[in-house]
Amino acid sequence: MISRHYKLALPLRQVPRQTLTIYNPATGEALCSVDAATPEDVNTSVDMAHAAYRSGVWSRASPVVRSTVLSRLAQLLEERIPAIANIETLQTGRAIREMNAQMSRLPEWLRYYAALLRTHQGFVAPTQGKLLNYVHRVPLGVVAQITPFNHPLFIAVKKIAPALAAGNSVIVKPSELAPISLLEFTKFAQEAGVPDGIFTVLPGHGHTTGKQLASHPLVRKVDVTVSNRASLRGQITNSPSKAGTQTGRALGAVVGTNLAAFTAELGGKAPILVFDDADLVSATNGVAFASFIASGQTCVSGTRIIIQERIYDKFMQTFLDKVERTRRRMGDPSNPQSSMGSVISSKHLERIERMVQNRKSGELVTGGERMTEKSTLDNFAFSRGSFYPPTVITNVDIEDEIWQDEIFGPVVVVKKFCEEEEGVALANACKYGLGAGIWTSDLSRAHRVADAIEAGVVWVNTHHRNDPSSPWGGMKDSGIGRENGLEAFEAYTQSKSVILNTATAEESRVTDDWFANDSDVKRYG
Repeated sequence: MISRHYKLALPLRQVPRQTLTIYNPATGEALCSVDAATPEDVNTSVDMAHAAYRSGVWSRASPVVRSTVLSRLAQLLEERIPAIANIETLQTGRAIREMNAQMSRLPEWLRYYAALLRTHQGFVAPTQGKLLNYVHRVPLGVVAQITPFNHPLFIAVKKIAPALAAGNSVIVKPSELAPISLLEFTKFAQEAGVPDGIFTVLPGHGHTTGKQLASHPLVRKVDVTVSNRASLRGQITNSPSKAGTQTGRALGAVVGTNLAAFTAELGGKAPILVFDDADLVSATNGVAFASFIASGQTCVSGTRIIIQERIYDKFMQTFLDKVERTRRRMGDPSNPQSSMGSVISSKHLERIERMVQNRKSGELVTGGERMTEKSTLDNFAFSRGSFYPPTVITNVDIEDEIWQDEIFGPVVVVKKFCEEEEGVALANACKYGLGAGIWTSDLSRAHRVADAIEAGVVWVNTHHRNDPSSPWGGMKDSGIGRENGLEAFEAYTQSKSVILNTATAEESRVTDDWFANDSDVKRYG
């Protein structure tokens, strides 16, 4: 299904386009080439999107029309899930069993916002006097979205669905490491009936294409997901030393000069608290899933495992056994039996190695070196790609970089705690606050600790559960704004208040003549 070369559907004028070569990180093989947008392409795309918005073909289409198109798009996507899942595995190196499961969820986001369009209502404000004040929501205009490599289509659709539902023109700048699935998605959108100019994908580098798009004066909202340092070279800056939060602040400053709206999800370092009354088997399985799904390349990966001391030894025994079995079942990511795939690139692999090797504290219990052997599952040669094993490090100091910063790989740090207050303090001892997990059978404790943890999403006795109706976003340095639900839809709109005088003309002549030659009290405001 992958084309050998993806061309931009824009006129080529003065400046020739460069191309991006997209690689399979599990094998190092080139998959295809993709046109990279020039500065002229960015301006042309924004102008076309703005013209489409002003035409009203989508922005003023009835909610029922937009709902029907989104529903049709969901159906088309659902019919192509196996092919799209295969593309995601090829361009990210993630295990096909992960991508099959994740892609099967995607139509839900489109259907949720299609349903919202048919049920969402404005309201009448309780204004004083003989006035009718109705309030409804209208689209913003052209909106820009900058998406990462780790969930190329999933994160994009989470943003695209509410933006299109609201009536905006949407331009997406995907990661230059994994743009293929989004380019294929544009074909589905066109087939579903999304009008020309309403949905555009612009491949390119973040520090050029992304920055120009975000700073364009006609762009009325920027929605970005930026995570670990390795991905930042392709986001906004050209410096791999800047973390997601710094990039988000820099981008926010650029967006702010145009008085545009801004949503940013900037990464996380999720704590997982395991209390001594937790079901050991369920907690072990849950922590392993939280830690190593997507090879640890998610913003809510359970990277800081905090275990109550009374069950520490027993938990570590079962957890390390799970880790070892997970490693033994690693193989070709396209093999449905493979447990875990590669990381996104050789540069990212080097960064993971460097952070583990340069840590200032902690004991390496398992893993810690790139994989070069052949798989015991299917004889796949790990030396062909960027593979790193599940890695566990204990007794890390909370000031250490490896405790504080995103590694964005299958690496976890483990500490023990005594009492509940200490566990919560360790969970909050980090600049990030996106996701967190709690494992306990004590219902009161679950509510109490969930309330105390500084995170935008807290799971109890599960992890990484997501739904189109459930708000998703972080506290502290993890960003600003929320994805999903009514909150995301409203963030892609603005309220419009219409105030209508219902008094008769005769009454208005008396009550509303401010400059009449009398001393009667008049209403002001």
